[in-house]
Amino acid sequence: MSQFFYIHPDNPQVRLINQAVEILRNGGVIVYPTDSGYALGCMIGDKHAMDRIVQIRHLPEGHNFTLVCSDLSELSNYAHVSNTAYRLIKNNTPGRYTFILTATKELPHRLMTSKRKTIGIRVPDNQIALDLLKALGEPILSCSLMLPNEEHIAQSDPEEIRERLEHHIDLIIHGGYLGQEPTTVVDLTEDTPVILRKGSGSIEPFN
Repeated sequence: MSQFFYIHPDNPQVRLINQAVEILRNGGVIVYPTDSGYALGCMIGDKHAMDRIVQIRHLPEGHNFTLVCSDLSELSNYAHVSNTAYRLIKNNTPGRYTFILTATKELPHRLMTSKRKTIGIRVPDNQIALDLLKALGEPILSCSLMLPNEEHIAQSDPEEIRERLEHHIDLIIHGGYLGQEPTTVVDLTEDTPVILRKGSGSIEPFN
């Protein structure tokens, strides 16, 4: 059965943030708040935890996972970014966007889509998520918490998440009741941005 932490959305308790980080480092799968609903997360290098997320979401082979980052300083470690793409990302983060970029060789092959070798990157505008990332010291491998047969609706109620998933994950962070619209996904692998999914982030900056 999962643990359940009430963390203040504006002033996250350091003790609980550190406990959540330890759960991640020990191979745990967590549910945590972002600026566009709740997300499932685990360590980048933990294949077993990643496989658990795949089972929870019933994800197809080749699903594009996202690296959720605290800022853009880690970007070049995981993705190739042109100057134009970097400016677009910088001007729209933190925010409700996932940017699809060409992955570097530093990224484990199992995290890339088999054909295109891409990875999603995002910096959320959520204090709990940012504090988690800073305490962890590296990105969290994540995907939106959208349950099977409920695609395109990000889970927003932590009490409901607890009822449905408490036997499948290690920690649920209650960080308030959030919106249900997932991020806007923008493909920046080519010179011209392509909107792959219109979500909670405005598409205007990319037109």
